[in-house]
Amino acid sequence: MKVFGSSGTRGVANEELTPEFVQGVAKAAGSVWRADRVAVARDTRTTGRMLVNAATSGLQSVGTDVDRLGVVPTPGVQAYAEREGVPAVMITASHNPAEYNGVKLVGPDGVELPVDELEHVERKFLTEQYEAVDWGAVGADVDVERARREYVEELLDAVDRDAIADADLTVALDPGHGAGALTSPEFYRRLGCEVVTVNSQPDGSFPGRDPEPVEENLADLGRLVRAADADVGIAHDGDADRAIFFDERGEYVEGDATLAALAEAELDEDDTTVSAVNVSQRLVDVCERTGATLELTPIGSTHIMTRIRQLESEGETVPVAGEGNGGVIFPGYRTTRDGAYTGARFLELAAEQPVSEVVEPYGDYHNVRVNVRYENDAEREALLGAAEERALDADANRTTIDGYRLDFGDAWVLARPSGTEPVVRIYAESTDAERAESLADEFAAALRAAKAGV
Repeated sequence: MKVFGSSGTRGVANEELTPEFVQGVAKAAGSVWRADRVAVARDTRTTGRMLVNAATSGLQSVGTDVDRLGVVPTPGVQAYAEREGVPAVMITASHNPAEYNGVKLVGPDGVELPVDELEHVERKFLTEQYEAVDWGAVGADVDVERARREYVEELLDAVDRDAIADADLTVALDPGHGAGALTSPEFYRRLGCEVVTVNSQPDGSFPGRDPEPVEENLADLGRLVRAADADVGIAHDGDADRAIFFDERGEYVEGDATLAALAEAELDEDDTTVSAVNVSQRLVDVCERTGATLELTPIGSTHIMTRIRQLESEGETVPVAGEGNGGVIFPGYRTTRDGAYTGARFLELAAEQPVSEVVEPYGDYHNVRVNVRYENDAEREALLGAAEERALDADANRTTIDGYRLDFGDAWVLARPSGTEPVVRIYAESTDAERAESLADEFAAALRAAKAGV
């Protein structure tokens, strides 16, 4: 059984992700950490309080005191963990729909646990080798009300407040009823921006939109940008560790374009950046222009953060990293994804020129995605075998750390099995739309032919 995925563990609350499951994960984490105190927090989901109680009882049963932080964005929990030097358990399903919940584990350095530590916790959980204590040694718990306030103060100290304030920007903000609704409006107002909002009431049923900040969920934000004549629109996911943007015309900005713009502003020769294996050609091109090195990892923030820390331990400089889903990391600030901070760093660029001009150099790229479904293990093996065969035959640079990625210089294609559905996903990208379409279609045809032969 695999407990932790690319970003914690998630499931439908009270079905897959039960209080008993969360209590067990907390007992396992507490047994590994052996910390005197652990922080526990949640996003706004309606099942969050129930699962916080389960995590708290699990930690207390192994002798750990618990700081109950209440509703706090994941990056706010990470800031608290680093500031206090304590590990943390965050109850969140991030961008998943309302019926889901999940668990993220954070170390006392404020960073999500690396892969090897997660595997240690997973082994404890699966073998139930918990370090239970007797009744007189169980942990206490205390409510802590300052975590959100201190997080906002840290954000304000970490960005160029004067440059943003002098630009007199109007920000249209959509925190999606999530934890960012309790911090981001105040943060951007204190930066000197005029802030207008939509979906800004904390509500774990997410009545205004689904938590995932993708274009089809953000029509209200585009309309708000136009109605308020705003300079930029910013949207978060449920735990506010991601930021997605709209330009001053109310048009959606691809997350890959945002990452490329932020990276080009940060990277110099001899720097390194880290992204997942489905990285956009936009970032590849930025690295070629700046002379920076691009390191690829399996998909998921846990893998990216683990690799950043490995590179930094080897003396490499990693000013910026992340994925095109709005999850950008600035390790000089903290090795975490932080939607509010990413938004402020983007405002620094928007203070110099309109958002449409900021991202214009990264707009002429075309993306295609195709799914090839399988019904059983035999079909899955046939699909992956065909993907490997096509990769070996291609005249391209191959990356095999997560599926098969083929880079042709002017375009790329990736085939990898989904971690959540019975499909092999095929991604392709090029500045030529027909080139991207043909790469994806040809790869998909080879896989379908292999499946038909099973």
